[in-house]
Amino acid sequence: MPVIECDVEEARAALEAAGATVTEGNTDHERWRAEYGDASAVAYDEKVVVQGGRPADIEALLREGSGRAHCYFDGASRGNPGPAAIGWVVVTSDGIVAEGGERIGNATNNQAEYEALLRVLEVAVDFGYDEVEIRGDSELIVKQVRGEYNANDPTLREKRVSVHELLSNFDSWTISHVPREINERADELANEALDEA
Repeated sequence: MPVIECDVEEARAALEAAGATVTEGNTDHERWRAEYGDASAVAYDEKVVVQGGRPADIEALLREGSGRAHCYFDGASRGNPGPAAIGWVVVTSDGIVAEGGERIGNATNNQAEYEALLRVLEVAVDFGYDEVEIRGDSELIVKQVRGEYNANDPTLREKRVSVHELLSNFDSWTISHVPREINERADELANEALDEA
């Protein structure tokens, strides 16, 4: 559950400007509550606590953007194709900024990897980062995105196009293949989402 230290009245104004539903708090300690996308927030003195299925929907509006982020992604499929889930993590010099894991229905491992990459890039775009360093443990996906491998499968080719559309939002980007142990948190989040089914 992310906690954002901030001026809660400025945070309220930012959420209202984005179209969030903001209501008064339920207790004496709560300043206000907000609903936006698949996330909710409760404001206390000098902090906002974010909850929900996709906390990044609200975090992206309240955290300071720009700068560089490290984006980790992982997809998991049991059956290939079979039940699938994704995990992703956005990290800056301040630590983990946002992370998530969710079921995506049935997919192959490679389709799940692409979905995880798309999700982490969407979050990084929403947060307004200028540069992203992307890391994943799927060598195939990394090399397809870099153009070193062709994407012969039509579904993967379409997903690669969507990835490049998102990458065009950044001033610069890199994508690297890393060992699974470097990508451990994203892997955990994907598998936890699968296990919760």
